[in-house]
Amino acid sequence: MNIDFDSLMSRAGAQFRGLNPNEPGQWPLLPKLAVWFATVVLVVVMAWFLVLSDTLAQLESEGQREQTLKESYRGRLAQAINLDELRKQKLQVQEYVTQLERQLPAMAEMDALLSDINQAGLGRGLQWELFQPGQSVAKDYYAELPIALRLSGRYHDIGAFTADIANLSRIVTLHSLVINGLPGGQNNAAAGLGTGLLTMEATARTYRYLDRSEVDAIKAAKSKDAKPAGGKP
Repeated sequence: MNIDFDSLMSRAGAQFRGLNPNEPGQWPLLPKLAVWFATVVLVVVMAWFLVLSDTLAQLESEGQREQTLKESYRGRLAQAINLDELRKQKLQVQEYVTQLERQLPAMAEMDALLSDINQAGLGRGLQWELFQPGQSVAKDYYAELPIALRLSGRYHDIGAFTADIANLSRIVTLHSLVINGLPGGQNNAAAGLGTGLLTMEATARTYRYLDRSEVDAIKAAKSKDAKPAGGKP
């Protein structure tokens, strides 16, 4: 078949010449098809930017959310599988916390604890020279009470005393220990006190629970300090 492309192109071009924009219904076929195709392309482009772009962004967001939910599901599934073991661990932690709480005396038990510390020294044959409780320092949920200590005795008795302090039912810690020889060793021997006596100076710290009223007072004070000062000076 012999096709005259030049003739076809000239005929097609002739259909686009002399078009009346006010009478599109009277246009030839090719201009109508071209306008229809351009309209379709314009509608698709507008739909992409106005509708599909937001939809794709939402789809991507939902895809990320799906990954997050899958990871959460895997974590909860692992917890569900190990639920019995986790419950056992929780009970063990609660028992451990309860055991630690029992080592912190309440305010009413502080006198008994101080008496236990004093008796621990006397029971080892030590001579008390200073036993002075200091000012209690309140923390978030407990209070710290420092006690200045100075006592004298033999080396092994002092060591046994520190071991007795460590074995008390309540938490008592010793800080800043200083052990020196007792001055006047010859005079002590002449007085029948024996030689080799030492003196120990330390700060014992014990801890107690804060009452609910004390905890509330500390929280109120912190809240008041954190609140910015208002008004004119």
